Amino acid sequence: MAMTQQTPLAEMVAQSREVITNPSVATFERYERHGSIATAGVYMLVAAVLAGLLSFVPALLNSGGPNPLGLFVGGVAGALLNFLLFTGLVYYLGKSMGNGTGTWDEVAYTFALFVAPLAVVSGVLSLVMALLGWIPLLGWLIGLAGAAGLIIVLLAQIYFGYLAVQSSMNITDPSKALVVLVLAAVGTIVGQVILWSLGGILAGMLPVLILIGLVAVVASMIMRRR
Repeated sequence: MAMTQQTPLAEMVAQSREVITNPSVATFERYERHGSIATAGVYMLVAAVLAGLLSFVPALLNSGGPNPLGLFVGGVAGALLNFLLFTGLVYYLGKSMGNGTGTWDEVAYTFALFVAPLAVVSGVLSLVMALLGWIPLLGWLIGLAGAAGLIIVLLAQIYFGYLAVQSSMNITDPSKALVVLVLAAVGTIVGQVILWSLGGILAGMLPVLILIGLVAVVASMIMRRR
């Protein structure tokens, strides 16, 4: 099995631009071994922080809303947990149901290349809608355009995910790839509900869990480079 490379974030941005502007199974396969779960995790962390900061601004302006800091921390942690859960399910289901031969490293890295930048795009659209949505007439038009933009981003994620399942898990049957993608999405939603139910219990431990996760990611990257 080929060794995965460790790609700097700047190169990942260039790779993201390539897979988004020229989406195909072949394009994803070109980069799937350029990183690992740790690399993908760092890339997703950067994107989650940027998206969280974009949502932090309107939360500050909404004095009667939830705690902005809590929203920011919860959003970043939730994005990382959802990403790991979803890619883990794609890997497991791809192996067991689609006879896939890929690795979790390849799945995580492939998905990170488009999930991360599209998360930031969604954050920008949400920020514009929140800041300008109050303007009469113009705010309505901006809200409509922003909602359309978010729908386009969602559809793009589904299409890219369909290609990414085929490339990262080496599944040649498109129908099996689609089933894996749908079941992984359903499983992730179920996982979100369970985590939300346990949120009250884990709320006090969240900062510690996040710190442990970040330390584990950094340590994994250091060990891989030796």
